[in-house]
Amino acid sequence: MIRTVTSGVVCLVLYLALITPFTTYLKNKPFVEKLGYVPSVTALKIVAADFKELAAATLVLKVLTYFGGLVDKADNQVPVPPDYMSMSRLLHGAVQLDPYNMDAYYFAQGFLTWDVKQFKLANDLLDYGMKYRTWDWYLPFFAGFNSAYFLKDYAAAARYYQRAGELSGSDLSKLLAGRYMQESGQTGLAIVYLSAMEKGERNPALKKSYQLRLTAFRETRRIELARDRYRETRGVLPKTVEQLVTGGFLFPPPRDPYGGQFYLEADGKVATTSKYAFAGVKK
Repeated sequence: MIRTVTSGVVCLVLYLALITPFTTYLKNKPFVEKLGYVPSVTALKIVAADFKELAAATLVLKVLTYFGGLVDKADNQVPVPPDYMSMSRLLHGAVQLDPYNMDAYYFAQGFLTWDVKQFKLANDLLDYGMKYRTWDWYLPFFAGFNSAYFLKDYAAAARYYQRAGELSGSDLSKLLAGRYMQESGQTGLAIVYLSAMEKGERNPALKKSYQLRLTAFRETRRIELARDRYRETRGVLPKTVEQLVTGGFLFPPPRDPYGGQFYLEADGKVATTSKYAFAGVKK
């Protein structure tokens, strides 16, 4: 009986420590800052005691709720600068409290790479998770993608994919492990990766975010294939996406779901003014 009462008191203290300052902060700050204040991880560890998993889950839920609001606004073409630094801080705090928390790693991977461009930070977090979630093939799969697509470290990518293949038995991961990805194949790799992310994602907001990026990358791939056909036919690289459309190489005209305009760089690489984000910097 005494233990039950004590547990209830600890849960209440933990709840108040996390929620009360968060609620007060939300009432007094504009939306762009509404991720909220959280006590230090050291303080939370002391307060949480045997309830560190609950504390970690609460931190992750706060970040997911905040991000869901951003996605809804972005979908309505209302750009709101996300507080990525605080998001990263809370998720890193969550895994210190509970290194087995799946959602923290999965969600951090989603925004640390594409949005914050902190590729090494993302892989460091995934490496940390691999020490604990030793059965989770997604973590080395994510790290392998980051190494190949963002960091261009194909040797590391092969090692990560090999581990993912051993854990999952996936033929895809095994193929990727034995493949040194060429620059022309990077968009195809991104589509494979994002498809896996979208399929396994449970959070509606993040799932929708992956679906949008998949649409954008599939449009990019269509342009790349049209560019290659143009070069094979004309003997030179096209200078604009419009050349591909008017020349009959690309139909229908590509549409960036983020609201930007696709264009070709001097070397023929396909890019977009949105930079694959609603708040992308215009060219």
